[in-house]
Amino acid sequence: MTDKLTSIRWILAFILGLSTFSQAQERPDILFIAIDDMNDWVEPLGGHPQSKTPNINALAERGMLFTNAHAPGAACLPSRTAILTGVSPFNSGIYEQAGDWRIDLENITTLPRYFRDNDYRTLGGGKLFHAHTYSLDGFQGQQDTSAWDAYFPSLERQLVDEVRPAPGQTPGPAVGNGRQSGDFDFYPVVVTDSAMGDGQTVSWISRELEAAYTGPRFISAGIYRPHLPWYVPQRYFDMHPLEQVLLPEYLENDTSDIPDSALFGQEVSMGPDTMDWVRQNGGTGKWQEAVQGYLASMSYSDAMVGELIAALDRSGRADNTIIVLWSDHGFHLGEKERWGKMTLWEESSHVPFIIVAPGITTPGSSTDEVVSLQSIYATLAELSGLEVPEHVDGNSLLPLLRNPDMEWDDVATTTFGYGNFAVRGDRYRYVVYSDGEEELYDHANDPNEWNNLANDPAYQEIKSAMAGRLPPRSAWTDEIVFPRGSEQTEEGQ
Repeated sequence: MTDKLTSIRWILAFILGLSTFSQAQERPDILFIAIDDMNDWVEPLGGHPQSKTPNINALAERGMLFTNAHAPGAACLPSRTAILTGVSPFNSGIYEQAGDWRIDLENITTLPRYFRDNDYRTLGGGKLFHAHTYSLDGFQGQQDTSAWDAYFPSLERQLVDEVRPAPGQTPGPAVGNGRQSGDFDFYPVVVTDSAMGDGQTVSWISRELEAAYTGPRFISAGIYRPHLPWYVPQRYFDMHPLEQVLLPEYLENDTSDIPDSALFGQEVSMGPDTMDWVRQNGGTGKWQEAVQGYLASMSYSDAMVGELIAALDRSGRADNTIIVLWSDHGFHLGEKERWGKMTLWEESSHVPFIIVAPGITTPGSSTDEVVSLQSIYATLAELSGLEVPEHVDGNSLLPLLRNPDMEWDDVATTTFGYGNFAVRGDRYRYVVYSDGEEELYDHANDPNEWNNLANDPAYQEIKSAMAGRLPPRSAWTDEIVFPRGSEQTEEGQ
C-alpha cells in the first residue's frame, strides 16, 4: 500500500511539474530596446522630414506607437534611474547627472532584477543603466550586476571601446574641436556596422535571441547612438546628402520671453556659444553638418533595431515576445538655441516609445494620449502576469494598450534639477522652476513652443490646472549631492 501511495504521489508530482513547466513556457519573453539621445525625429513621429528609420517604422506597425510619450528626466542618469528602478526623480532625489542610485536606492529591486527574481533568464548588453565612454569607470556606469545571468561585454562593463576616426583623418583633433567634454563632433568612420560598439552589442544580443533556451527571457539591448559623438559608417552619412539637409524650424530671439531660470542647465549643456559656432557669422554650413551627423546616427541606430527584430523573427519566438523600444530623453539641435538635453522643453523630453504585446496590442495602432516612460516598469510587470512592486511609481499602460481610443487622464512629469518641473498634458506644457518662474505652451497652436503664455491673463485658469498636476512639494525628496569626483557631470553622458 505504501509503495502504491508513493507511486501515486510521484505521478501527481510529475504531472504538476509538467503543468508548471508548460506555464513557464507560456510566460512571454521580453525584448527591451533602450536607445540613447534619440528624439522625436524618427519616421513614425515625423519630427524631421528627412529622417530615415524604416525599421523603427516597421516596429510601430507591429504594435502600438505612443505619439506623446515623455521621459521622466531630461538627462541620462535621472531618466534611466527612474525607468529602471521605478522610482520617480522627485522621490529618489536623483534629478541631475551627479549621484549613484545604488547608494540611496540600494534596497530597490531594479526592473531586470525583478524579472530574474521571477524565474526569467536575464541577458543584456550595451548601455542600459547610466554609463558613458569618457573614462574607464564610465564603461561600467551604474550597472546592477545582480540583475543579469549574462551581460555583454561583461557584468562589470556595459560598453565596449568605441570606434573613432583615425588620427589625421579629420581636420584637427575633432571637426567640432571638442566644443564640449561630451565630444560634440560628427564625422564618418571607415568600419563595418558590426565593428562599431553598438554593432558588437547587437551581434551578441542577436545570437542570444536565436539561442535555444527553455523558459522565459528578459533580453535588453542598449544602443548608444545617436549619442555624441556622431561617428558612424560613411553609408549613413550618404543617406543624408549634406547639401539637401534641412534645418529644424528656428525662431530668432525665441528665448526673449522665457525666464532666466530656463537657462539653468547651461553649465552642463550646450547653449548660445555652441549655436554661435554652428552658425559661424550667420551661416548654416556647420549647422547642416551637425544635423547630418545626427540624422546619420539615427539611421545607424535604426539599422541596429532592424538586426534585433530580424534575429527575433528567426528565433521563432516572436509570437510570444513583448517588445519595448524607448529612448531615455530627447535632444535639441538648435531649437531655442540649445544643443543637447537638460531642458524642460519638448525637444528634451519627447521620445519614441513603442510596445508590441502579442495578443494585446493591435498591429499599427497608436495613441495621442500623453504617457510617461515612468510607466514602463508597472506595464511590463502586469503584461507578464506579475504583481507590480510597491515601490514602483507610474501607472500600468495595459488598459491603453488594449484600447488605444480610450480617454487617459494622465500627465507626464519631467524634472531636471531640484524644484524644476515640466508637466505635459495632451495639449499644454507647463514649466515651473525652483524660483517660481513659469512657462506655458499650447501645442495645438504652437508646436515649436515659441510663445510663452504663462503671463497671459487668458490662460491663468489653464496654468493653474496644470500646476495642480505637480507632485505636492511635501513629497519632493531633497537632491542627492555627491562629490563631483564620484560621477561624471559632462553633457556627453
